This record gives sequence, C-alpha cells and structure tokens, in this order.
Amino acid sequence: MNRNEHQHNGAFTAQGNGDRLAGNHASVDGTADNPRSTTGSPGPGRDHEQAAPKGPAGRRLVAAGAFALLVAGGLLIGFVPRWREQRIAASDRDELAVPTVSVVSPALELAENKLALPAEIRPWREAAIYARANGYLKDWLADIGAHVQAGQLLAEIETPDLDQQLEQAKAQLALARANLHLAETTDVRWRALLKTASVSEQDAAEKAAGREAAAASLDAERANMQRLQELVSFQRVIAPFAGTITTRAVDMGDLITVGSGSRELFHIAQTNELRVYVRVPESYALGIARGQTATLTTPASPGREYAATVSATSEAISTASRTLLVELNVGNAQHEILPYSYGEVSLRGNNASKVLALPSNTVLFRAQGLQVGIVGPDSRVELRPVKVGRDFGQTVEILAGVTPADRVIVNPTDSLVNGTQVRVQDSPATLAAN
Repeated sequence: MNRNEHQHNGAFTAQGNGDRLAGNHASVDGTADNPRSTTGSPGPGRDHEQAAPKGPAGRRLVAAGAFALLVAGGLLIGFVPRWREQRIAASDRDELAVPTVSVVSPALELAENKLALPAEIRPWREAAIYARANGYLKDWLADIGAHVQAGQLLAEIETPDLDQQLEQAKAQLALARANLHLAETTDVRWRALLKTASVSEQDAAEKAAGREAAAASLDAERANMQRLQELVSFQRVIAPFAGTITTRAVDMGDLITVGSGSRELFHIAQTNELRVYVRVPESYALGIARGQTATLTTPASPGREYAATVSATSEAISTASRTLLVELNVGNAQHEILPYSYGEVSLRGNNASKVLALPSNTVLFRAQGLQVGIVGPDSRVELRPVKVGRDFGQTVEILAGVTPADRVIVNPTDSLVNGTQVRVQDSPATLAAN
C-alpha cells in the first residue's frame, strides 16, 4: 500500500515537473527498505523538506523576490514624498491663482476749504542798477548782503570823455552869452538909427532877429551843459531806496558802457516786507477775496508758519494756465524769509463740509479715465469710473462713482480687469476723518 502511494506521488510529480521525476522514483525505491515508510502519513520533517526550495533554482527565486521587494520599497519611498510635494504645490498654486487684496470703504471726511499751492516769494521792491555814463569803474563801496539806505553811494565811475564834453559845453555857453550881448547892443543901436532914418527898416529888423537868435542859441547851449552835468552826476552810483544788495557784477577797472552792451552793476531788494504770488485754479478763483488770511511755509524753516494776507488779484483767468494770479503780503522784519525762495501758501475758506474721500493709492489711471476696483459680493472685481474732486494729499475727494458701502481695492495692480476673482485679506476699513 505504501509502495502504491509513492508510485502515485512519483507519477504526479513527473507530470508537474519533469526534472523531479527521477527523485520521486528514488523515493519509491527507498520506501521498501525504510521501515518508516509503512506509516499512514508523512511526518512533519518531510513537509518542511518539501516546502523549502532547494538547489540553484530556489536560491535564484528567493533572490528575485527579495530584489523585487527592494525595488518596490525604493519606488514607494521616493514616490510618496514627491507625490506629497506635488499635492502641496498644486494647493499653493491654486491658492496663489486667486490674488489677495486689501480693501477700504469710502467715508465722509470733514474737508476744510484749505488749498495748498506753490508760491513765488519776491521782495517788496527790487531794482537792477545800470550805469548812465561811459567810463571805468573807479571803486565799489557796497558788496552783496550789504544793507544800504536810500541815496547811499554804491560805486564811482571815472568818465574822462564826459568831463571833456562838459568843459566844451561850458565854453559854448560862454560864447553864446557873448553873441547874445553883441546882438543886443547892435539891436539897440540900429533902433536909434532907425528913428533918424539913418538905416532902413529892413536892416533894423534883421538886427532885432539876430538878437532873438542869439538868445535862443544861449538857451540851447545852457540846456546842453545841464544835460552833461546830469550825466556827470551819474559818476556816483547811489541806491534808489533802502534795501539789501543781492548782486554785484562789476569790479574796479571794469569798462562801463551805456546802451545795448551795458550790464547790470548792482541788484538791490527791499525785504522788510515781501510779496508772495500764487496761481489759484479756476475752480477756486471765486473763493479768493482781498483781506483773506493765509499761511506761508518754506523749506528753509520747517514747522514755521508766517501769516499772509491777500492784497490783490489779477481779476482775470490766465488763458495759458487757467489760473488766477493772487498777490499776498507777508511781514519779514527779522529777515527770516529769503526772497526768491520757494514757499507754499495755504488758503483757508470760511466754511467746511463733509465729502466722500478715498486714499490716493486706490485710483487707477487708465486710458478710459480714472477708475477704482470694487470687490463685489461674489468676490469678483468691477472696474468703476470715478470723478475726482479736490486733492487732500493722502486722500482725494470722490464726486461720483462710489458709495460708502463699496469695498475699494487698495494699491490695485495695472493688470486688474473686470471679473477677476480675488480674496479679501482684511475687513473693509473706514477712513478716519481728519
């Protein structure tokens, strides 16, 4: 019975694996001599021997399985982190695809009728001093920064040619006096002779006319001499009014000429009081009146404000700039404000009103005009045109286009278009009234 079982097993193995056929037959042969083969079932030791593969083929099979496990483990270890990174990158990309914006809501701001304008500061009086006589500069007596009084000597000019012309004019005047004296004597004599009919009336009339001509010649020579005396007086260059010398353009020995080739000798300015000129936009022109108060500030004196008063206006709008020229007076007794410097004038109105305002960095400058980006309830952008009024510096007045309930994007990008999906970063803020 045991032999038949071994034979059956050997035959089955031969059908499954031709290589193991001989081994099975060997087992069949061995069972006849082995007394343990008479048992009804194989022992545990034989099952273990049958389960464990033996030979080079078995070892190759184990090695291939181990290698496959290592490859699968390596692929798993490398794929999982990469897959996780791709998931995170995709999530970040989806999040960045929707831009995040900050919004602000328009608010009613208390806006005073305050207008800040650049100002041109000029002296109360100023004059450019030129020479009226040809010659050479003998000496100058006042340099830049000198405070001079009216009539004070500033320089002296040597005029040799003019001096000779004056001497000649004096001689001509003396000759004219002599000619007039002779003409008067002759006229008297000829009138006496005419009474005795010693001379004709024609000759007597000619002598009378000669006396009148001599008198007119004397007047002409006297006027010429006075003209030259006036020119000679310009040898002394004097200050026309009290002020400060701001320019000295000549030095000793310089040639002084009169006419088209002349140059400025000195420039004098009176700075005890200053004139300040500003150009007010046309929309504010009707709010400017004489006596209106203002404040002047200068970069040279930060934090200092100087009182100014409107003294005059041009009462006409300039066609070139569409502005009204306004003149203000500012006291400068301490000479703290330098003439010709830059300043800023703040004009204040008599009343204040509340206006709708937005930060200046919310306005987009587009070809279609001024626009702002509004975030709707669906978090999509709507580009809305607005009409801007006064500029308050950090904020601007909005005349039309938005309401206090709108959420306006702060610092919008140039690429912002209608319908863009956005994410609001902060809750809508409301502008605080200044």
